[in-house]
Amino acid sequence: MNKERIILGIDPGTTIMGYGLVKQEKKQLQILTVGVLKLDKITDPYLKLQRIFTTLIRLIDEYHPDELAIEAPFFGKNVQSMLKLGRAQGVAIAAALSRNIPIFEYSPRKIKQSITGKGAASKEQVAEMLYRLLDMKEMPKYLDATDALAVAVCHFFQGDTPKTDTKYGGWASFLSKNEDRIIR
Repeated sequence: MNKERIILGIDPGTTIMGYGLVKQEKKQLQILTVGVLKLDKITDPYLKLQRIFTTLIRLIDEYHPDELAIEAPFFGKNVQSMLKLGRAQGVAIAAALSRNIPIFEYSPRKIKQSITGKGAASKEQVAEMLYRLLDMKEMPKYLDATDALAVAVCHFFQGDTPKTDTKYGGWASFLSKNEDRIIR
């Protein structure tokens, strides 16, 4: 864990998408930027996806992250919400893959556990712990921003050998791990 790297954390969403970039130098962590992409005024769902993609490409090209950590979708009762969230996550993953950035996926429970010690912690508890842990000067306005920062910090805590269910290093890696889902 003595290397330097930049981690882009994403909390996917089609109304508000959170993002957080952190820089690791040895065992220290510094916030580069944290914020949200507000999509609520865009009515066309495909234009929302386009905005997610172009925003992430802009962030990637500006900060040159070494890795992307993204929150895995949770399984809810509303199928339409799950579909929208899955699309947003897929577009974020595609943006990283287009720049050959390795992707690591973490469940909401694992993220909360790594930040607060409790897998059932509230968003507010996660935000407060990050505020203290990272010596933040001010709390972001949206919890989606701190959620994204939490994903990046969770990935940092995993060290050099992330304990994640899914990792992709590019399009070839993604395709090889999803051959059963490819329509030929």
